[in-house]
Amino acid sequence: MLKKALKLINNPRLLALRFLQLKVFRILSDEKYIELEYRLRLGKHLILDNPKSFNEKLQWLKLYDRRPEYTMMVDKYEVRKYVAEKIGEEYLIPLLGVYDSFDEIDFSKLPDQFVLKPNHTSGNVFICKDKSKINYALLSKEVNAWMKRRYYWVHREWPYKNVKPRILCEEYMVDESKRELRDYKLLCFGGKVMCSFVCLNRNSDNGLNVDFYDIDWNPMPFERHYPRSGTITPKPKTYEKMVEFAEILSKSFPFVRVDFYEVYGQLYFGELTFYPGSGWRNSRRSLTTICWEVG
Repeated sequence: MLKKALKLINNPRLLALRFLQLKVFRILSDEKYIELEYRLRLGKHLILDNPKSFNEKLQWLKLYDRRPEYTMMVDKYEVRKYVAEKIGEEYLIPLLGVYDSFDEIDFSKLPDQFVLKPNHTSGNVFICKDKSKINYALLSKEVNAWMKRRYYWVHREWPYKNVKPRILCEEYMVDESKRELRDYKLLCFGGKVMCSFVCLNRNSDNGLNVDFYDIDWNPMPFERHYPRSGTITPKPKTYEKMVEFAEILSKSFPFVRVDFYEVYGQLYFGELTFYPGSGWRNSRRSLTTICWEVG
């Protein structure tokens, strides 16, 4: 606690960002809030009338590309219907249960390994590898905190505003490494995959790595908040199908990231993300130059 306090005191921008999360600032319009957060995080003025960088364009999309269907697409439960209709139910990670509260979960009926996650936030997950080791009091506290979280207010990503909070229980899955699932994330601009990145080594001592690849699976010289791994990830066996499905799922949208997993040669859908890193942690301007030219 003391270390966190000292970190805030020694970083005025970080302290200001913490204050910005107070409910009193909810009176700010989305545009004013996003402009203020952008300045605090990136140290420069947000240009909305002629956005150039990838980060700027994501902020513009938050504010002005507001299609009603986006609410369903960011909902980790409701999006399953869209995916099943567009590419097939067999590409969905098996669902073990859907709950409106922690108290509804009957753990006696769940397998020894499973994954819990909320449908309406980003970054929250509980991975159970051994049910006998669960501290139910702590887990209850964590899950109840998820259910109270209103992700829209964090960065004003408006599609989350009207998502009904639920708890999803999915089948626990690992790939050939037997340690984790690699995330294959395809960046789609105007319904076309322009490049991808892979998230790996989440459970390593050095933490997460992110490696970018072009459409032909050649390494690209970008970094996205996290360092590159320094290794080459073999092209997934289902990569061509990932590209095909990503373009089906992203058709008619100016930008969306489509995530997949590969488990022993079987392709699984992950999620749709309209604002990666909420437009604060993304690759430098060179990514925009290559992938997204606005006429």
